Amino acid sequence: MQRIPCPERDDWRVTAARCGFDFYELDGERYWDERAYYAFTIAEIELGIEEPTAELEQMCLALVERVVGDEALLRRLKIPQAVWPLLAESWRRRDGSLYGRFDLSYQGGRTPAKLLEYNADTPTSIFEAAVFQWTWLEQAIERRILPGRADQYNSIHERLIERWRALGKRRRVHLAGLTANAEDATTLAYLADTAAQAGLTTTILDVADIGWRETGGGFVDLEDGNIALAFKLYPWEWMFRDAFSVKLAQAPTQWIEPPWKAILSNKGILPLLWQMHEGHPNLLPAYFEDDPKAAGLGPSFVRKPIYSREGANVSLVSDGVAVSTQEGPYGAEGFIRQAPAPLPDFGGVFPVIGSWLVDHQPCGLSIREDTSPITGNRSRFLPHAIL
Repeated sequence: MQRIPCPERDDWRVTAARCGFDFYELDGERYWDERAYYAFTIAEIELGIEEPTAELEQMCLALVERVVGDEALLRRLKIPQAVWPLLAESWRRRDGSLYGRFDLSYQGGRTPAKLLEYNADTPTSIFEAAVFQWTWLEQAIERRILPGRADQYNSIHERLIERWRALGKRRRVHLAGLTANAEDATTLAYLADTAAQAGLTTTILDVADIGWRETGGGFVDLEDGNIALAFKLYPWEWMFRDAFSVKLAQAPTQWIEPPWKAILSNKGILPLLWQMHEGHPNLLPAYFEDDPKAAGLGPSFVRKPIYSREGANVSLVSDGVAVSTQEGPYGAEGFIRQAPAPLPDFGGVFPVIGSWLVDHQPCGLSIREDTSPITGNRSRFLPHAIL
């Protein structure tokens, strides 16, 4: 694993605009950054990232099986009791999942990748991972920025189309999110495009525009059309707090991601996975903060809210002192503590590997780097290549 400086394409901003990638800068700072790329060997991809990702996914699915039938664990994860039947029924039906992303600390070579967290419900940056970094690869080879035999670990786009065919069965899919947010809007538009390529009819709408029809009971769009199949770029824990959550069990809507994914999008799975597979090479020791065993981590650990996104309210504690902290609105439900997994340091920048799954199968990676060891919303996205 190397970080290799390289010239950027002089027209990459024009290319981004043509692709609909209009958040390549955030608050005047680069989000997409191709002044360097990360290079891997094929062995690092297959053995260091792909195989552990597949194994971690199976461990997570086994954890869901355990949690849905255990009231004590559902309480431990701070999942509202009112939605327990919704999760259990969704799991019993094996409601289909579209995609997810593990965040890994990986030093390269034969050092095992370590699971930092699982973005199981509403992972973003998929457009950049599936499309824009592939475009970079093709053009970088054409312009001799990369060797002619360079490749990329990336079949995300093709896998999404294939998965939509199985999930959608040529139906209409409504894709809902916070459409005023540029990143969310681009993600929704990209996923709508992959669904359309799979033969589905698509409608994009804001979450706030989802309505309810009392007669017959069901969610509807602005044209009063039934929402039978819905992709939501809106976290389950937010939905559970919203007023319409009481309607979720009554509606015939099939949700993507399905309700049982609410379990895996919770950072409480990290101590539960460690409890089930203590000593596993791809896991870090982790405990709920009120567990006496948490003291065994000593004075240095990572403190994470049970619910959190984009690194918010995460703290790196070293010798009892918080040396790096991200502000945010989370933490009311409690915290977990996780053993630190130092990220590789490439001259003061720290990369996190995003390992993507579609239909539970590993199929690509993305890299976010920052000058802080906590990856946040403003962390840069760099492309990768297999050399």
